[in-house]
Amino acid sequence: MVVEILSAVAVAGGAWLAASLRVVKQYERGLVFRFGRVRPAIREPGLALLVPIADRLQKVNMQIVTMPIPAQDGITRDNVTVRVDAVVYFKVIDPVLAAVNVQDYRSAVGQVAQTSLRSIIGKSDLDDLLSNRERLNEGLELMIDSPALDWGIHIDRVEIKDVALPESMKRSMSRQAEAERERRARVISADGELQASHKLSQAAATMADTPAALQLRLLETVVQVSAEKNSTLVLPFPVELLRFLDANTPKKEAPPEDAPANGQVAPAPREPGDVEHEAPR
Repeated sequence: MVVEILSAVAVAGGAWLAASLRVVKQYERGLVFRFGRVRPAIREPGLALLVPIADRLQKVNMQIVTMPIPAQDGITRDNVTVRVDAVVYFKVIDPVLAAVNVQDYRSAVGQVAQTSLRSIIGKSDLDDLLSNRERLNEGLELMIDSPALDWGIHIDRVEIKDVALPESMKRSMSRQAEAERERRARVISADGELQASHKLSQAAATMADTPAALQLRLLETVVQVSAEKNSTLVLPFPVELLRFLDANTPKKEAPPEDAPANGQVAPAPREPGDVEHEAPR
């Protein structure tokens, strides 16, 4: 009889102990609800002793949660339809607020992230979405973090992953980029021509002051042409020689405008009163 009683007591004690002990993992924190009221003491990782029937343990994960934000369709401030998706990283910093103030903090953070992303799209230009993502990520993080602080949630970071554009907009942007590259190429070429013209004018002024420099340049050009092993050698004709010949060549006097052609003598002009007599036949 005594053995049976001791056995029953041991079984009851084992059942009570099993119902009282809980294991809290390293990345978790335990909240004890005693008769529905949360206890201020948070159970750290390890064994947690509970009062059977009276206490209920709720575990809260303290790890960083990676939550993808579904792609959101929106219209930018410059009236371009885009589709943007992002990812948000957050973690619980206050287990009591995360368990008491919000029913499901994961779903709440996801809904706030979606609405904030649509708001960011409407307030931004297309160029900002494509090139200035760091500033948009900071603004999106602040918009999500403001309500999340009341839930005991800290937003670690928010990243915009992809911006999908319509095909027509992609073609327009490619044409714009091509036109911009062509404009830069023309500006660089014109700038090079301007600099070359300045250098050529300086060289021409130097050669004009020193005629021997022009001859040396001419000989250097001949040497460069002959180095290519060409069968035909082109010698440039000095312009100064043409000018000298033109200046020293006598010019013919132009005949008077009333001189007749074919060497015939022009008849003398008739005076008023003269009568023309016809020769007898």
